[in-house]
Amino acid sequence: MDGMDEIVREFLVESYENLDQLDQDLVALEGSPGSRELLSSIFRTIHTIKGTSGFLAFGLLEKVTHAGENLLVQLREGRRAMDLHTTDVLLRMVDTVREILASIEVGGVEGDIAVDEVIAQIHEVLEDRPVSETAPSPVVVVPVVVFPVVVPAAEPVAEPAEPDVAQVVELVADLVEVLVDDLVEDLAEDLATATPASAASPLPTPPTPPTTPNVPVQGSVLPTQRDHAADEPV
Repeated sequence: MDGMDEIVREFLVESYENLDQLDQDLVALEGSPGSRELLSSIFRTIHTIKGTSGFLAFGLLEKVTHAGENLLVQLREGRRAMDLHTTDVLLRMVDTVREILASIEVGGVEGDIAVDEVIAQIHEVLEDRPVSETAPSPVVVVPVVVFPVVVPAAEPVAEPAEPDVAQVVELVADLVEVLVDDLVEDLAEDLATATPASAASPLPTPPTPPTTPNVPVQGSVLPTQRDHAADEPV
């Protein structure tokens, strides 16, 4: 295990040195786009990283460098001219390679570095398609279902029927008859339960006239007094 760690450390050191040289070659390539020497130097750097990453089972690193190697082959053989889009894609590839190497240096594994986007951009250049910043997302067309709205028909409103005069008269007569019957019954009940005034309270007894006292009339003498006067001696 220690031997493998040593190999990985040497691989990282060598890869970083080669990438530093690759950056210088890319800058120089901007002034000499058709330089076979500069293109061959860049190709050898990517080819070396690709071969060693396959040996060490770094799959992501191998995929990225393999796609970049295919593009560099066409540039080195003159089948494709160096332009701005090609330069941008190569720089993005180099940045992705550095991210993977940094992950390996920290944890010994590649991690979850995204490589599909840069690989798709390299393939776009190889197929002479415009290079896009990001892969377009598929457009999902959602069908719109329109449900018909059913409005219930309004029920016809029946016109009011004309009143029957004969029926109205009959109803009024019946109502009056019922009211009169109720009134008569109420009066009869009141008369039956009412007490006559003469029976309810007896007539008052007339007052007894006062007795007149026997008052002697002046100038008259009661018989008794006369009798007594005759008996007395003169």
